[in-house]
Amino acid sequence: QVQLVESGGGSVQGGGSLRLSCTGSEYTARIKSMAWFRQVPGNEREGVAVILTGSGGTRYADSVKGRFAISQDKMKNTMYLQMNVLQPEDTAMYYCAAKPIATLSLLSYTYNYWGQGTQVTVSS
Repeated sequence: QVQLVESGGGSVQGGGSLRLSCTGSEYTARIKSMAWFRQVPGNEREGVAVILTGSGGTRYADSVKGRFAISQDKMKNTMYLQMNVLQPEDTAMYYCAAKPIATLSLLSYTYNYWGQGTQVTVSS
């Protein structure tokens, strides 16, 4: 079973930056895609960014393009989400997800493994 652990959330003022990390118990051996999702209570889980662990290909939601950057460090079994120019509407619980198929999907139901989430709060 793949285990994912997120870290790096917190509170920041609008315009600030945070970097989230997601460390997996298994990385390149089985996992082909890793992604970040976010969810606000009462709303559906929204795909933010995805990276293919093999090619490094990425895809972003329109709402974060140009502000967020997803990356990976295979030696550390870790994926990152650098979030810049944060806005109050970025406030959410952020989840790391992974799956054994290489696609750039941002649909939550296509992912098999999930972390517990880390809270990001952006104040105006």
